[in-house]
Order: sequence, then structure tokens, then C-alpha cells
Amino acid sequence: QVQLVESGGGLVQAGESLRLSCVTSGRTFIIDTAMGWFRQAPGKEREYVAAITWRSGTTDYADSVKGRFTISRDIWKKTVYLQMNSLKPEDTAVYYCASKFGAPRSSSDDYTVWGQGTQVTVSS
Repeated sequence: QVQLVESGGGLVQAGESLRLSCVTSGRTFIIDTAMGWFRQAPGKEREYVAAITWRSGTTDYADSVKGRFTISRDIWKKTVYLQMNSLKPEDTAVYYCASKFGAPRSSSDDYTVWGQGTQVTVSS
């Protein structure tokens, strides 16, 4: 069973940066999986942010974060990162990482394993 643990959230001002990490642990590590970042703001539905495949590093982004956020992975550390630059107040949310078999998808329903989330707050 794979476990995911996010870290790196915090309180920053608009225009600043944060890097989130998602460490994968457990007895099973499947190279043919994709990792996604999602976020959920109070009173809103969970929103897709970005995804990456472990094997090839193929990435995908939501339009709202393209050019500002970068997803990457370190296979040896079994860690996925989300570098967030030029943060805006509307980026405030709990950020979750999640895992699924196969290609990246933007639907949260496709992901089977989730972390506990890390809070990101961007003040104006």
C-alpha cells in the first residue's frame, strides 16, 4: 500500500514562491503511475492543478497555473514537487497530491491514493 505525505505549505504574500513536496512511501512503488496535485479552497470543489508521470516525466497543467507552477519528480527520492511562483491570493487552498495507475488525468475520480494535504495561504 502506497502512502503519500505532503509538506511545504505555509503563509506567503502575493508574488512570492513556495515549493510543495509529496513523498511516496510504502511497500509498493509502481513506476507506471502518474502523480497529480489538486487543491481545494473553502466552499469550492477540488480543482486539478498539475500531473506528472514517474517513468517519462511527462507533465500536464491546468490553465490557471501554466507558466507559474512547475511539477517535477525525483525517482530516487520517490518525491514529487510543485514549485509555485508568482502566487496569487486565489491560489489559497489545501493542496493534495494523489496517485493513479497509467497516464495523467485531470479528474480527481481517477486517482486512488491521496495524501492528507498541506495548507497554502497567499495574502494580498
